[in-house]
Amino acid sequence: MPACSRRRFLATLGAAGAAVGSSAGVLSAGEPVAARYPVGVCDWMILKRQKLGAFKLAAEIGADGVEVDMGGLGDRPTFDNKLADGDVREQFLGAAAAHGLGICSIAMSGFYAQSFAERDGIDRVVQDTIDTAVAMGTATIFLPLGVRSDLAAHPDLRPAVVKRLADAGRRAADAGVVIGVETALDAAGEVRLLDEVGSPAVQSYFNFANALQNGRDLHAELRTLGADRIRQIHASNRDGALLEHDPQIDLASVRRTLDAMGWRGWLVIERSRDAADARNVVGNFGANARTLKRVFQAE
Repeated sequence: MPACSRRRFLATLGAAGAAVGSSAGVLSAGEPVAARYPVGVCDWMILKRQKLGAFKLAAEIGADGVEVDMGGLGDRPTFDNKLADGDVREQFLGAAAAHGLGICSIAMSGFYAQSFAERDGIDRVVQDTIDTAVAMGTATIFLPLGVRSDLAAHPDLRPAVVKRLADAGRRAADAGVVIGVETALDAAGEVRLLDEVGSPAVQSYFNFANALQNGRDLHAELRTLGADRIRQIHASNRDGALLEHDPQIDLASVRRTLDAMGWRGWLVIERSRDAADARNVVGNFGANARTLKRVFQAE
C-alpha cells in the first residue's frame, strides 16, 4: 500500500479508535496521560476466558479494560465464541459499561497452540474474529503466531504466513480494525515481515517478554518497530516476579522511550505472576496494574 494510503488509513482508524476507546496511532498534544496509557488484563489469564465475571474481576484488580478472548478452537471449524450471540454480546457490553471498563481487544489465543499457517478454514476463523471485534466496538485483534507458526523456527512457513496475513489484512481494513500480530522475530525481522505483508491493518502486538527472554534490548526493539507499527503491548514478563520487583524491566525508562516515540495505546498484563503464589489472581494482577498505573499514568 502506498505511504499516503497507509497514513490515511491510520488517521481514519485513529479517529475511530478514539471514539470507542481502543488504542490507535500516536498521542495527541495535551492528551491526559491515563488516556494515553490505559491498563488492561487478558481474560484467559485471570481465569475468566470469555466469561461475564471477567469485568467484575478486572475492576477489582484495578484495570481499565479487558482483552476478551474468542474462546476455544480445538478441532472446531471456528472458535467456540459465545459472543456470536447478540444477547450474549449485550450482556458483555453491559457488564463492561457497568464497571467502567473498556474492551481493549479481541484475542485469538487459540493460535498459541495451533498453526495459523497450516490450519484449514482460516478465512472463516479470521472473519468471525473481525465480525466480533466490530460488534464489540473494539478496533484491535490480537493474533499470536505461537510455536507452530514461529517463523524463526519454521522459515518454510513464511510464504503461507505472509499470504494469510495479507488476506486477513484486507478483510480487517475493510472492517476498520487492525490485527496485532505477536511473533518470535526480533524487531528488525518483524519490520521485514510487516513490510512483506504490506497492510496497515496488520501491525505488531509487542510483548516485553519476547525481547527480554531472548536477550534483546527492549528499548531498541521498540524504537526499531516505531510508533506506527506497534498496535498494542503485552506489558509483562515471564512468571516469577511481579513487575515492581522484576530486575529485567525498568518501567520508568520504558515509559520515557514510549513517550519519546510518541506512542499511545493499551498496556495489557499477561503474566509476571509471583512464583510463590501464581494462582492469586487479584494479588498478582492487582499489584501489576498498580505498578503500571503508578509509572505510566502519573503526570
